[in-house]
Amino acid sequence: MVCVLTIGLFIASIPAYYDWLVDLADSGLDPATVRANLQAAGKSVDLYATYLLSIHTASAMLWSGVAVIIFWRRSDDGMALFTSLGLLMFGVFFLTDGPYVLAAQYPAMSPLVRLLAFFGSVFFYLFFYLFPNGRFVPRWMFWIPLLWVAHEAAYYFFPDSVFNIRKSNPLLDSVASLTFLCLGIGSQLYRYRHVSSQVERQQTKWVVFGMGLAGLGTVGFGLLIKSSPTLVQFGSPYAFVLQASILGSMLLIPLSIGVAILRYHLWDIDIIINRTLVYSTLSVVLTSMFAITDTLMQSLFFFTTGVEQSWIATFASVIVIGVGFQPLRNRIQGGVNKLGDWLSNWLAGGDAKSESPR
Repeated sequence: MVCVLTIGLFIASIPAYYDWLVDLADSGLDPATVRANLQAAGKSVDLYATYLLSIHTASAMLWSGVAVIIFWRRSDDGMALFTSLGLLMFGVFFLTDGPYVLAAQYPAMSPLVRLLAFFGSVFFYLFFYLFPNGRFVPRWMFWIPLLWVAHEAAYYFFPDSVFNIRKSNPLLDSVASLTFLCLGIGSQLYRYRHVSSQVERQQTKWVVFGMGLAGLGTVGFGLLIKSSPTLVQFGSPYAFVLQASILGSMLLIPLSIGVAILRYHLWDIDIIINRTLVYSTLSVVLTSMFAITDTLMQSLFFFTTGVEQSWIATFASVIVIGVGFQPLRNRIQGGVNKLGDWLSNWLAGGDAKSESPR
């Protein structure tokens, strides 16, 4: 029933959401400037609105799809049911503006939209305190989420009151939100070291891995967009890719949670984490080495021949990188293995001799 209601609200909001996007109400910039940038790039406002509507709709459907699959496969598990509801409402009410646009156009819908958004926010934050077994660890952590419930209730149901610190004191609100999140992460660390079974630890690794990558991707792509909003967001062909990349990064959250709860191939996560750390570090180091080597080679070539740019210098840089690839990879692999061994033993409280996959 909640799923049908949530998806129904989103579908009903699509016409109003499209008009809102066409009016460029989400840009935060002067509409005339945005229209001029789009026109200069050979794109229409309608195309821009249709694209954003399409990727946000796809994102909401994928979050909802994972939630439905979890409900279908594990509806007898209270924690799985709780997570399914959280993913459903968070994906619709926090990653899209459609329901809020609908509520603004039809005020009678506002109480329902606010109620579902409230539950989505509460469920998503509570996930950090309850996953994976549905119990608060330590037990006194039960009181912390109650404060978050009060915080969100003031925001959604009493927006004009002094208790809504998002409006009355934004700085205090930022500190409070970060504190609640850090306490949830601390609870997960304590649970992992002292309470979780081996399977629960693997589940936690999946979720942390997915959320970590999602956070890095969202921040990275967001910084690229914010670096030049008038050009990157509305004038460059890369804008469309960046917008989709942010939502794509966020999709790692429901996918990792879905895999963790359904317990599908949980044993593969150690290898995935290991390879991700190795090759991401290797990519950064090789890219930096190539940039430095190519600059030095080009300078040397210019000093000896007087030619500013030469493919010979670039080719020599590629050879240097190729020769150093395997030794560098082996060193990074060894460092990651040692880090994995130390971290596994520390998280296990020193009572386990985990070995990172070679």
